[in-house]
Amino acid sequence: MVRIKLNHSFFYLFLIWNLFLAIIPFVITSYLTLQPNIKKMKLILWFGIWLLFLPNAPYIITDLMHLRLNPDSYLWLDILVVTSFACNGLLLFYLSVLDMKNILKTYIKKPVNDILLITLLFLSSFGIYLGRFLRYNSWEILSNPKYLILDIFNIALQPITYREAWLFTFLFGIFLNIGFWMFTQLYKSSI
Repeated sequence: MVRIKLNHSFFYLFLIWNLFLAIIPFVITSYLTLQPNIKKMKLILWFGIWLLFLPNAPYIITDLMHLRLNPDSYLWLDILVVTSFACNGLLLFYLSVLDMKNILKTYIKKPVNDILLITLLFLSSFGIYLGRFLRYNSWEILSNPKYLILDIFNIALQPITYREAWLFTFLFGIFLNIGFWMFTQLYKSSI
């Protein structure tokens, strides 16, 4: 609200929607952690929905690209606004992934769970690429699956043509994996 008043601009209101989307995976895992015995089919269904929405949480980091030096605005205020939303999205992401890891440990052995977790973080990075650069949304798996699946196959089968997709996915995946490792270390030390 302060930014809107000072800059006379509603530009960053989309961050509220992005943060709402970032909350969805956290709400799903919070719900699942309260369930005493989850049947496998129910867990698979919730896991799929969770996975579709999971990239929305760290996606907010890429909203930093909207920062622009403008003589009519306060850049420092824009930086504070966008980074506060990005940090909240990242925190929700890591909490949700940690919850899902704990949920899955009763169904999957630890080494498989760890490999799955690393893979999920890279898949989230790919999902962020699809959203940021190809402009797909989570619900397009239902509303527009043909073009989404076609683009995914093209990226997977033509890595040289889609170098940027692979590079972004790899580097952002490393960023998310290192961040998750740091988050879990801090989380363990605080308990």
